[in-house]
Amino acid sequence: MQFWEKDEDGRMIINVGPSHPAMHGTLRVIVELDGEVILRADPEIGYLHRGVEKLAEHLNYQAIIPYTDRLNYVSSLMNNMAFCLAVEKLLEIEVPKRAQYLRVIFSEFARISDHLVCVGTNVVDLGALTPFWWLYKLREDIYELFEMTFGARLTHNYMRIGGVSADPPRDFYARAKALAEETYRVVDETSALLTDNRIFLKRTVGVSPISPEEAIEWGFTGPVLRATGYEWDLRKAEPYSSYDDFDFDIPVGNSGDVFDRYMVRMEEMRQSARIIQQALEGLPEGPWIVDDPTVALPVKDDVYTKIESLIHHFKIVMDGIQVPAGEAYAAVEAANGELGFHIISDGTGKPRRLRIRPPCFAIYQAFNRLLQGHLVSDLVAVLGSLNIVAGELDR
Repeated sequence: MQFWEKDEDGRMIINVGPSHPAMHGTLRVIVELDGEVILRADPEIGYLHRGVEKLAEHLNYQAIIPYTDRLNYVSSLMNNMAFCLAVEKLLEIEVPKRAQYLRVIFSEFARISDHLVCVGTNVVDLGALTPFWWLYKLREDIYELFEMTFGARLTHNYMRIGGVSADPPRDFYARAKALAEETYRVVDETSALLTDNRIFLKRTVGVSPISPEEAIEWGFTGPVLRATGYEWDLRKAEPYSSYDDFDFDIPVGNSGDVFDRYMVRMEEMRQSARIIQQALEGLPEGPWIVDDPTVALPVKDDVYTKIESLIHHFKIVMDGIQVPAGEAYAAVEAANGELGFHIISDGTGKPRRLRIRPPCFAIYQAFNRLLQGHLVSDLVAVLGSLNIVAGELDR
């Protein structure tokens, strides 16, 4: 951190990040201080910009899915699903029920993983190390579950247009049930250590509050919006992928401060485990991807033995899925809020234009408003409570 005197009143400019550990290596904030009180905080982004939206114009639809993994890489499965939903809307295809349930199961595990990282890193930045280890142990168990299913821990590339890439292995279901139960235990233990902790309360209660009306004006969605007391969740408001089959609650806060954001995420992990348990118990039989040779790759045995399957395989790999001309927007309730993809198709195997609506961008634009009048030490607490992931922020 560097600082220098700005004027005779003793006001200073402090440069925080992007190399500061609490700024996650990709965020820079230029803070104007009067003593330790923040007068203004100007966030600077773009350190992780990779031009995903422009790159998508040169890729076939299936090849874009690995790029969505690199947006919010902490819960990349939900990025996969949002993109696939937009393409499926253009294709006007119905995803098999089993695939919808599998998407829900893995999305909710991804949500838990994302919240574990958010809460764990936030509290360790505030000096609480023990909860960090507890939460990251559960996250590691979830990553092992992902690895046994997809062969990858972070960027999974599991979703497919029309379904998922494969049915999970046989021992997945018992491990998934055990992990859902483990989620309750870990969240309860962490809550017992933090929720009534005097030091934690002093660092979070009343810090950076915001009203529901103002949060909506800024474009907030997700846990940061629900922490204000506004009950809005796309899984309930605009159900997709059979979310209306499941019984779960939407946790909300009262004041929209750092503490309420923590409490909402803690309860959301319990609700995600509840959804996973219901989906595992009611998992339908049937295919995990649409039976459409113009959308889904034929099975290998057919490719090797049937000329029609070989032709379809060749056409999809070489030319991509041919999506009808038009435009569509689809969004999911990702870990940080509404993650949407707007696709304009010109009737070829590549999108004419792709636009991503990342929840982090709308939230981070209010960073100056959320910090004004607070202490410089609150900057880290507020940033961690927003859970800004630069991969989707910068795109």
